[in-house]
Amino acid sequence: MSNGRLWVVATPIGNLEDLSPRARETLRAVGLIAAEDTRHSAPLLAQAGAQARALALHEHNEHEQAARIVEHLRGGGDVALISDAGTPLVSDPGYRLVRAARAAGCEVSPVPGPCAAIAALSVAGLASDRFVFEGFLPAKSSARRERLQSLVAETRTLIFYESSHRILESLADLRTVFGDAREAVLARELTKLFETILAAPLGELAARVEADANQQRGEFVVLVAGASGEDAEAELAEGRRVFALLREELPPARAAKLAAAITGAPRKRLYEG
Repeated sequence: MSNGRLWVVATPIGNLEDLSPRARETLRAVGLIAAEDTRHSAPLLAQAGAQARALALHEHNEHEQAARIVEHLRGGGDVALISDAGTPLVSDPGYRLVRAARAAGCEVSPVPGPCAAIAALSVAGLASDRFVFEGFLPAKSSARRERLQSLVAETRTLIFYESSHRILESLADLRTVFGDAREAVLARELTKLFETILAAPLGELAARVEADANQQRGEFVVLVAGASGEDAEAELAEGRRVFALLREELPPARAAKLAAAITGAPRKRLYEG
């Protein structure tokens, strides 16, 4: 008996009409559906006409469930993997299952479709030839600022996800680290009834969201323009200057970490030159 196939199926991020005919057909055809939250996905699966048993696969049980799903695949049954919304594995569980299925010799195939990060990038008007997806930032402000500081010199467009209860704090930290003038876009509730896309320098964008309670609700994609080449080189030069001074008193690794935190320059590049 040949192994079954694992289908990684993208589902709508809001508008149910975005479920592709191929995704609908796949969900109807498989014998098992691995869903991040079976209760959340139940209406979508019912609308798609899927009759398969749904099994919960999330960050807390993925290792255990992956073994069960691989056993099902090795028994010849096909499985569909879906997340709560969008493309599985993009800031969602699933990569351990995909690795386990491939290691077991099972075929893994994508059924492409919606992805909030790509949808936001497509309408942002920021450089899209090269970009960095950072997913959700840390919940605590200190860790969030540290993560952002490591990205200050990044020249590619930056893409973040954020939730309604942290959007104001995250925008404030973005302003602090990147400055009020850095160009940014806030994409809220994409494909849903109250979709809004705001484009402005970070200082203005944060002020607009703080002044409008409606703009603080929903699910967010935040895009930030990358640093200009001149800004990045200037930052690196300053980082190396600070690194040289600190290195006279501290071990190189400690000096590099502090210089990167102070200037925003990439820590690994401080050792060069």
